[in-house]
Amino acid sequence: MRIDTPAGSILCDPWVNPAYFASWFPFPDNSQLDWEALGDCDYLYVSHLHRDHFDAEHLKRFVNKRATVLLPEYPTSQLEDELRDVGFTRFLKTLSDEVHELDGGLKVMIQALVSPTDGPIGDSSLWVEYDGVRLLNQNDARPADLSRFAELGHVHAHLLQFSGAIWYPMVYELPEAAKTAFGKQKRDRQFDRTFRYIDDLKASWVFPIAGPPCFLDEELWRFNDIFGEEGNIFPDQSEFVKEYPGSNGVVLLPGSVATLTADSCETAHPTDLEAFFANKESHLKAYRERQRAVIEREKASWAHPEIDVLAGMKAQIEPLLDESVYLAKGVGGPVRFDLTDPGGEVVESILVDFPGKEVRHAADEKVRYRFKTQRRLIEHLLYVGEGDWVNSLFLSCRFSAARIGQYNEFVYAFFKCLSEERLQYAEGWYESQRPDAEDIVMGGWKFQRRCAHLKADLTRFGIVDGGTLTCQLHGWKWDLASGRCLTSVGHEIRSEPAPQR
Repeated sequence: MRIDTPAGSILCDPWVNPAYFASWFPFPDNSQLDWEALGDCDYLYVSHLHRDHFDAEHLKRFVNKRATVLLPEYPTSQLEDELRDVGFTRFLKTLSDEVHELDGGLKVMIQALVSPTDGPIGDSSLWVEYDGVRLLNQNDARPADLSRFAELGHVHAHLLQFSGAIWYPMVYELPEAAKTAFGKQKRDRQFDRTFRYIDDLKASWVFPIAGPPCFLDEELWRFNDIFGEEGNIFPDQSEFVKEYPGSNGVVLLPGSVATLTADSCETAHPTDLEAFFANKESHLKAYRERQRAVIEREKASWAHPEIDVLAGMKAQIEPLLDESVYLAKGVGGPVRFDLTDPGGEVVESILVDFPGKEVRHAADEKVRYRFKTQRRLIEHLLYVGEGDWVNSLFLSCRFSAARIGQYNEFVYAFFKCLSEERLQYAEGWYESQRPDAEDIVMGGWKFQRRCAHLKADLTRFGIVDGGTLTCQLHGWKWDLASGRCLTSVGHEIRSEPAPQR
């Protein structure tokens, strides 16, 4: 998205090239826009380092290096470092939740989220005001509340994520009926969360953005929402409009221009919206043909048979296991990687033994968490020194997963932190967490106000049904009688029956 005002233009998260092992592509196709003109901007905002937001190749080739980067206040310097690597030298290092006045009366504020589970350690939202008109680009961010933005005055345009951006449940080794049921729950939760944010902010206009991706490789084609499956977690903008109970939704296509004032929003499109979404499958098939050579070129670059995968994983992971306290304890057991040849046959099994602080070949021991993927993908991660396997392998959906028991966020948090800087930050963040002292009463129960997962305010996101508490921000659940988390390992809450009056 590009925001144009008389005081300057802000280009936000320009993503064109495929991400995550050529799995995700932008939908609809935006590669044929005039990127020379769009990239000639005054300011650049990259919300976070996920590769469907940070497109290094595109930034390097098309975006004006004289642009001032609006930099979120993140705990690590990685976003700034990577932007400098592609040629940017001018940075406005913002302070989270503080308004910054730029030239010509343009005002911006960036709210940075900094828990280890936010994006690739960090996600953010951009608030913009010019001449009394305000816009919030929330994109992928999931703040506990939007009150800071509301304090600054009525928001006229609210742009936010509504579709899936994850691998669950598609990659799990489950019966199809169960996978469909879990997918439908995930899809419904996505919409529920989006509608809650919309209702909280009460903006004049709502723009469904930041999704969905599309999948053009034949191996992943089934993930596209073109088969009428109620369990597909990647609904597109037209599906949002069908589900959204309001009448102020505005859909944009590549090349659409929305002209916003305090009183109106006029939108011009490059083609007919209804006709475009009615012909979505044809669009995807033509897009696939245009990108076929790109996908094949990417695939040809993955194999590095000279890499000793076991030795490489030991060298990268074992020093981090030695330093990890909270993440290792949170994982609590071994994680196995079954590596296959291109035909799907397992050729090597490697165990990351968290209690034993060791990486070794797997024996016959049982494990609670198992991943199966092509050996060449791990070869490539080791070859390039990738420090975030979530922002590469896992988001690619080019793997299958199995687990015994509940979801464990610490597994993915660890594989997001395969560098000294990230691991130390994540360990410190978990160490700093303390139980919230404030309690609330709801549905006959008294419990802590802040969610034990990511500190969401349960007066707004909490729902009590009988003895079960659900936090709608991420759909996590607790048994109020015991305080036990029903969604993941750990994360107990303080709860008891409310006193009778």
